Amino acid sequence: MERLRNYDILFSSLKLGNHSFKMSIEQPFFELFDFIQEFKSPKIEVEIEIIKHSSFLELKVKTEGVVVLECDISGEEYEQAVKNEIKTLVKFGESYDDSNEEVLILPLGSHSINVSQLIYESVLLSIPMKHVHPKYSEGYEDEHTHLLEKYGLSDEEGE
Repeated sequence: MERLRNYDILFSSLKLGNHSFKMSIEQPFFELFDFIQEFKSPKIEVEIEIIKHSSFLELKVKTEGVVVLECDISGEEYEQAVKNEIKTLVKFGESYDDSNEEVLILPLGSHSINVSQLIYESVLLSIPMKHVHPKYSEGYEDEHTHLLEKYGLSDEEGE
């Protein structure tokens, strides 16, 4: 896709061995994807490491930063730290195949790899399913926690 072209890494001209690439990702990156975004104001640092071998590549995508989430309990916004790492082997074959999450197959003769999907997945997988403001984890109580105690399931009922 043309709109994701900025995230192509040309590997054909790289020498065998380790190569690192760094970039910063913010809101405009996520607007390139068609999805309902549950977070705001992402500020993510990305480090991509490629280890080039004679017949395959090892690809490591590390993401670390913060996003703003809405607390499931109070509706209050808070910053959530996010950190993740995805490792993928890149091999070459007849046609493109990303059906295996650990191995990506690029068509023979490919010269570059687009890392946008890996960055996107790395960030999304690092966001917790429950969005709870850190103050509640520290024992903070308010009208929301009292309502949860009153109407929520106890541990015994939920099992």
